[in-house]
Amino acid sequence: MNNRQLFLSHLAQTTDFPLMIEVEKAEGVYLYGPNQEKYIDLISGIGVSNVGHRHPKVLEAIQNQLDKYLHLMVYGEYVQTPQTLLAKALCDTLPDQLDNVYFVNSGSEAIEGALKLAKRYTGKKKLFSCINAYHGSSHGSLSIGGNEIFKRAYRPLLPGITNIVYGGYADLEKIDSDTAAVVVETIQGEAGIRVACTNYFQDLRKKCDEVGALLILDEIQAGFGRTGKFWAFEHFDIVPDIVVCAKGMGGGMPIGAFIANKEVMGVFKNNPLLGHITTFGGHPVSAAASLATIQILQKENLIAQVEEKAALFKKLLIHPKIKGIRNKGLMMAVEFESFEVLKPIIDRAIELGVITDWFLFCDDSMRIAPPLVITEEEIKGACSIILQAIDDVA
Repeated sequence: MNNRQLFLSHLAQTTDFPLMIEVEKAEGVYLYGPNQEKYIDLISGIGVSNVGHRHPKVLEAIQNQLDKYLHLMVYGEYVQTPQTLLAKALCDTLPDQLDNVYFVNSGSEAIEGALKLAKRYTGKKKLFSCINAYHGSSHGSLSIGGNEIFKRAYRPLLPGITNIVYGGYADLEKIDSDTAAVVVETIQGEAGIRVACTNYFQDLRKKCDEVGALLILDEIQAGFGRTGKFWAFEHFDIVPDIVVCAKGMGGGMPIGAFIANKEVMGVFKNNPLLGHITTFGGHPVSAAASLATIQILQKENLIAQVEEKAALFKKLLIHPKIKGIRNKGLMMAVEFESFEVLKPIIDRAIELGVITDWFLFCDDSMRIAPPLVITEEEIKGACSIILQAIDDVA
């Protein structure tokens, strides 16, 4: 059996129509197949490869850690240099009050920990999240998700959850003194790149303060430079009580975190002790890769280039079939008339060597979220192929 047959026979499938792109190597913005196929990856493994595939500094950090140790002990017991240095580097990117990091393995796990933390710290049970939000696929993260299509088959889920309109001022009045937390994607991702205004975020922050609720910002897709700031909430002049990150955090390695202040995080130590537990959270190899990722973003000036690169995409992607482009930095949605128009274009672009896709809750828009290392020439080449794909399908 070849790899494709083994994939279909023995790997659990998530759809009846997987992309089935076979990859032998990846580097920078490119994926390479076994028969000299070459693809420009415009989705970064869904927001993961912010510094590109197999960045040399990430590989060096991984190799250096491999020579020292791998897993030693469940999270939080041993002093492990990759974890401590990464936690300090993360806190240095954040406002002073966000000074305590809990490492996990993924975005879903980070959301789970943040929800538990908010309920434990406030002593309250009610949670608010947004319509068409996506926070992950585990039971708790699915519970606060904002689209019933993905939830209905798994009910009953967590009780006490209300979905509100992202960017909707009127719904802020629903947040009351029984609320433990309001969980919001700073930039809505799977809704098709929706960006609320600064006044909304400031009013949301004020409302949480008034009722004693914690504000949890999900930066799993938007963090680590994707929007042109290290953290997307920097665009809106607010500070969350808890920030959640993963995806672009690891340079291609699995890692996530939720970050709060030391007082809030301290409730996990008592009643009960070990209030949140993870075996592999902050794995030393992933932590080393993540620290290298932060250093790359800072030293290679990648974040400062995001707006210019996004502007080039918007300048080049002009076609009668394109109805508009929504974006915050290199977190972009190119809108078409319908999924029926878009899907053949995506398929043709892949045939021509550019990988894009659509959004879970917005299937009329093409996702563009390339590695931040993408060059001007690579952007021009990718856009030329997308436009060719549109013409070929038309």
